[in-house]
Amino acid sequence: MNTPICDFVGSYAAAHPARLHMPGHKGRGSLGCEALDITEVTGADDLSHPEGIILESENNASTLFGTRHTFYSAGGSSQCVKAMLHLALLHRAPGAARTVLAGRNAHKAFLHACALLDLEPQWLLPEGKSPMCACPLSPAGLDRVLAEQPAPPLAVYVTSPDYLGGMLDIAGLAEVCHRHGVPLLVDNAHGAYLRFLSPSRHPIDLGADLCCDSAHKTLPVLTGGAYLHVSPTALAPYEHEARQAMALFGSSSPSYLILQSLDACNRRLADGYSAQLELTVRRLDELKAKLVAQEVPVRAGEPLKLVVDGWAAGISGYELADLLRRNGVEPEYADPDEVVLMYSADVLKSDFQRVEAAFSGFRPSVGRTPAALPAPGERVLSPRAAMLSPWEEVLVREAAGRICAGAAVSCPPAIPIAVSGERITAEAADLMAELGFEAVSVVREAI
Repeated sequence: MNTPICDFVGSYAAAHPARLHMPGHKGRGSLGCEALDITEVTGADDLSHPEGIILESENNASTLFGTRHTFYSAGGSSQCVKAMLHLALLHRAPGAARTVLAGRNAHKAFLHACALLDLEPQWLLPEGKSPMCACPLSPAGLDRVLAEQPAPPLAVYVTSPDYLGGMLDIAGLAEVCHRHGVPLLVDNAHGAYLRFLSPSRHPIDLGADLCCDSAHKTLPVLTGGAYLHVSPTALAPYEHEARQAMALFGSSSPSYLILQSLDACNRRLADGYSAQLELTVRRLDELKAKLVAQEVPVRAGEPLKLVVDGWAAGISGYELADLLRRNGVEPEYADPDEVVLMYSADVLKSDFQRVEAAFSGFRPSVGRTPAALPAPGERVLSPRAAMLSPWEEVLVREAAGRICAGAAVSCPPAIPIAVSGERITAEAADLMAELGFEAVSVVREAI
């Protein structure tokens, strides 16, 4: 598969022109990548209105992902989340409310989108007990909630895979949504690679209307590279208006380094990637089996994550992370309950061996109950009103009873503990304290 963006930028750099244009480093610098860092010079195309090499590269990605069109983002999935919700708002069904049914483990980018678009989230709460980052939902449960709505929501929004590797029944949820005339939007930030398994487990192939992937999380793409996918069966205006929606929430100066990495990734995906991915999944399955055999509590979930439930083993996720670091392994994420490791098709054989060595001799002790997200607090303001109100910072121990302003969250996992516009409960304040929060922003005076 060709790489038109990479080819153009490489040729431009090789010509050594006098760069009397942005950026200011003029193609020279200590990082080593400056020669390939350009702006919208003649021939480089424009991400907001592509007609040349960027459009050609996106068409390659669309073929690889089987979409009506795949749009590039240099602003991560956060930009794509906002664009998805904007499209759903523009084309909501007659009589639909400005509400979005959303899994409670939504990323803070979802709340930011609600604030910018003046949308109201209605939370889909976990069915049964679950850790903080997870939100199990069933098609039957969603069907009941949709049937109870006084007016249809403009969309259903779910996160799958979640930060702990949990995967929802996207096909079942999509069938329910479409039966109720509501589009399904999926935050698939952690699952771009799912398209290249056999069979595909990607949300677009399972019935989602719109889906975002953080390409940089699991594919060979620079940080910030992402995709907005429009399903072949989605409303035609989604494709027509997605470019403008992406431009509304993105920079007018997207990184050409990121665009080149998305472009180069197409060739990698088309040339032997699936075989390497399957090998990685097989090796990781073998590692998981070895760990389970020695009573390490490995969580079931998506193929490229290794999540150890410290709460089940009587050890904190922070202690597990320290154990791994002593063996030369840096985890993706740790909290009091879990530690998360993310693999990809580009890991080394030693990346399995080091983890196995770290857990050599590991023995669990008495387990405990994992922390869960607290029940929602009283809704006092909309996310928009709360985020745009004057605010002040207070100590977490003094926050109970105050109205949350900015999303109370650490990143990762960027899942708000207290939601903007809700009154902070004592349970939420306690959890924030447990996670190391010292202060939180609260509304000082509503606009």
